[in-house]
Amino acid sequence: MSRLGSVQRKMPCVFVTEVKAEPSAKREHQPFKVLATETLSEKALDADVYNAIATEKVDGTCCYVTNYKGQPYLWARLDRKPNKQADKRFKKFLHSKESSKAFLWNTEEDFKPVPECWIPAKEIEQQNGKPVPDENGHIPGWVPVEKNSKQYCWHSSVVNYEFGIALVLRHDPDEPGLLEISAVPLSELLEQTLELIGTNINGNPYGLGSKKYPLHFLIPHGAFQVRNLPALKHNDLLSWFEDCREGKIEGIVWHCGDGCLIKVHRHHLGLCWPLPDTYMNSKPVIVNMNLNKYDCAFDNECLFNQFLKIDKQKFDRLKDIMLDV
Repeated sequence: MSRLGSVQRKMPCVFVTEVKAEPSAKREHQPFKVLATETLSEKALDADVYNAIATEKVDGTCCYVTNYKGQPYLWARLDRKPNKQADKRFKKFLHSKESSKAFLWNTEEDFKPVPECWIPAKEIEQQNGKPVPDENGHIPGWVPVEKNSKQYCWHSSVVNYEFGIALVLRHDPDEPGLLEISAVPLSELLEQTLELIGTNINGNPYGLGSKKYPLHFLIPHGAFQVRNLPALKHNDLLSWFEDCREGKIEGIVWHCGDGCLIKVHRHHLGLCWPLPDTYMNSKPVIVNMNLNKYDCAFDNECLFNQFLKIDKQKFDRLKDIMLDV
């Protein structure tokens, strides 16, 4: 499986942003908006964004595949956050006149505890061998998703560690306009980040499954390339998001040659998300499990078993799949 950049830290916007004192359409109770100006950011220009690969920004929760207990494991995103006392100091610092200086963190005492198996995300800044919190005061990181985990039950539903496979949604290798749901060896996904989407993730913007029949998939980051993007100008992108069928997506992520990832979200341009009918939902999808070599015996209720029952079937839209079989 081809791969692009790995999402291990917060992605900057392709444009310089400004804060406006208006209620956010993205986050409830947030009294401000972060909007894009017409100026490209220095980070985007330094990363040569003009020659980057543009891909669809998928709306889910970020995951990571790396080794644990001697085999490839799915890891869930878990940021280490400051405790109440440190958070209060940090917010006071941000609103003070000294905010131009660096805030001094004590990584041993200022942060809430995390599980022993927690690991910091790659690519984050480190000092004296310890991760440095980002501009929000968080230390991005990961925890392994154990089998039958209650906290990460939807993550757990898309992997089977006994057979070392994951349930993945991607383009069909032979028909780019067709989506494919398949069981992919976790070993093929090592050191990649992916997006978990589905019924119980982020309000289910793609309308997948139902309460009775929840449906979830992993999508490798960079899997859906944007082929007909307009010029990298504010007004051109705004028109593309509003008027083109391909623009019915959450946003764009540019994968730059130096590994840097640059994004723009519909909300940066003052546009709404989610949408009633997304571009992803408009594509036909085929189920291609191809599990003969595994001699599998899955639990009756697991997603893998449900998809085995509809193997080789084609649906007009991703939204049409309901696993009431």
